[in-house]
Amino acid sequence: MVAAIIDGKIMSAEIRLEIANRTADFTKTHQTRPGLAAVLVGNDPASAVYVRNKRRACDEAGMFSETFTLPETASQDELIELVEKLNVDIRFHGILVQLPLPSHIDEREVIMTISPSKDVDGLHPISSGLLMEGNPRFVPATPAGVQQMLIRSGNDPDGKHTVILGRSNIVGKPLACLLLQKNIGANSTVTVCHTGTKNTKDLTLQADIVIAAVGKPLSLTSDMIQDGAVVIDVGINRIEDSSRKTGYRLVGDVDYDNVSLKASAITPVPGGVGPMTIAMLLDNTLKAAQYMVAI
Repeated sequence: MVAAIIDGKIMSAEIRLEIANRTADFTKTHQTRPGLAAVLVGNDPASAVYVRNKRRACDEAGMFSETFTLPETASQDELIELVEKLNVDIRFHGILVQLPLPSHIDEREVIMTISPSKDVDGLHPISSGLLMEGNPRFVPATPAGVQQMLIRSGNDPDGKHTVILGRSNIVGKPLACLLLQKNIGANSTVTVCHTGTKNTKDLTLQADIVIAAVGKPLSLTSDMIQDGAVVIDVGINRIEDSSRKTGYRLVGDVDYDNVSLKASAITPVPGGVGPMTIAMLLDNTLKAAQYMVAI
């Protein structure tokens, strides 16, 4: 068996076109464009690339976006002051603070400062609570992207056993809550494995769907899945590769070459979940704009 590839580039392009059309309708009706403020602290190259890609995606979707950059040495108070200003700036319907932040800044305090109505990353406790009770406003973009990949590839999790590797606040926990919902594209029996799980392999071997989000390169191996399982790889890691000009290559948390011979469907890295994350951020930004004009 050779797994079908769930292509995030193709799928995200389709979603972004849908969002662009909905954005055009919104702009025509309300005479304003959905706006996203992206906040970047420091000069981390990877974070800068992520923010630049998100801003480009906004532009292509017909949204307004602006990046606010603070130096690495900026204090927590300075960052919170900026976020508070953006909370009341009517040009912006969504606020994104690029993570991770410098070590001297408390990420939780910053996230708590973002207005829940502009929390397009879906990380504010109010957003988490709404998701937990089954009435989500903003679902974190990566979990939302994973769910869309399952639905659009014909691998609806309804009634399936899904095992999630990883319990982060950004992916594992919200994804578990999302797939547990009694809704279309969810209604799954969900098991979450983490560093305290003693029998991870026993659990993944029972899974219809395995989602790897632990940040450990090539850690999900072919002997850990059953024949025909659907495998979603959220991880993106750099490993040394002297054959590349850069000296490294990007891999996921899944041993793709071997797992793809046993799975029924699998996402590649790169080109899998990553593009979907940006698409779902755009979707959240449009939702935020729709919410604001409705109140």
